[in-house]
Amino acid sequence: MDITKPNQDLARDLQGLAADFKWSAVELVRIAERLSLAGNDPDAQAILKMIVLFQADEVKAGRIVRERSE
Repeated sequence: MDITKPNQDLARDLQGLAADFKWSAVELVRIAERLSLAGNDPDAQAILKMIVLFQADEVKAGRIVRERSE
């Protein structure tokens, strides 16, 4: 069964957004590391906590599916 053009476009857009979110999280971790190295541990920990909470909310909503590695 072929995927329609609008569905192909949607899938491509969603993959792009997923990549953007992944790299945003990576950048937030880098910012947290720099804050920690600069002696600002409370803000660094707050950023890391936000990342964990955002991901947990997405998992609960079923938007992210965690797969077990074999």
